[in-house]
Amino acid sequence: MPSTRGNFKLEAFSSEFPDFPHLALVKSLVEEVVNVRIHSECMTGDVFGSLRCDCGEQLHRSSEYIESNGGVVIYLRQEGRGIGLENKLKAYNLQDEGMDTIQANLALGFHADDRDFTPAIEYLKSKGVRKINLLTNNPEKIASFEGTGITVVKRIPIIVAEDQENAPYLRTKKESMGHMLDQE
Repeated sequence: MPSTRGNFKLEAFSSEFPDFPHLALVKSLVEEVVNVRIHSECMTGDVFGSLRCDCGEQLHRSSEYIESNGGVVIYLRQEGRGIGLENKLKAYNLQDEGMDTIQANLALGFHADDRDFTPAIEYLKSKGVRKINLLTNNPEKIASFEGTGITVVKRIPIIVAEDQENAPYLRTKKESMGHMLDQE
C-alpha cells in the first residue's frame, strides 16, 4: 500500500469486532530486533487532525520511522483509550468543562485507560518476533511485554511538540500516567 508516509504491506487481523479488524502496516519483520509501534485508534487525531492530542502526529512520525528503518506499525481498534468513539466525544465535552482526560473517563464510568495490548503481542508472536525496539512514550506499553516471550530491547521516544491546544493533554499524560515526554 503506497501512502504519504511510505510503502507498506497492509495486513488485517481479528479484533473483537469482526467488521473492524486490527491492522498492521508492515515494512519488514525479518530483523533480529524489529521496530514496533503499537498505536491505538484515534479517529479524531489520526483522521480528522485534532490538535487536542498528539495521536495523529505520533502515528505519522512512527510510520515515517518504520518506512526508513523497517518494522511494523500495529493499529489497534480501541478508540479513546478503549472507551469507543461516542464515549470519547462525551469525554471531550467533559474536558471542555475543565476535566482532564482521566477525570472525564472516570466520570463516564470507565478506567483511566481501558486499552489491551495483547492483540499486538499475539500478532508479533504469530510472526516469530522475539525482540523489539518499541516506539512509545508510554510505560504501560513497555510493561505489557513482561512475561510474553518478547523482549523490549530499546524504547524509541516519539516526542511531539507541546502547543496551546495539546498542552493540557500532554501534561496529564506525563504527570498522571507517567508518559516519558521529555526523554529523547
